[in-house]
Amino acid sequence: MIHAMPRKPTSTPRSLASTEWLHKGLMLLFIGLAVLVGPVFMSPSALRDTVAASSPVGWFAVVLGGAFVLLHARRRLVDRRR
Repeated sequence: MIHAMPRKPTSTPRSLASTEWLHKGLMLLFIGLAVLVGPVFMSPSALRDTVAASSPVGWFAVVLGGAFVLLHARRRLVDRRR
């Protein structure tokens, strides 16, 4: 009976985690920018006022997303040096 050898994983768990940081960071950046820029393109309404009032949440998402993207870049640089 012939058993196949298990394949080596193509990605290490660390690189998968790093890729997840990138995806989460880009999504947070997109959401934050949408919250910040959205009221400019919305017609005057109560919803527009609510979205405009939530600009601190948008800035928080932009900063957090940027931090996640920078963390991904730092991990990628460290992995290349190894």
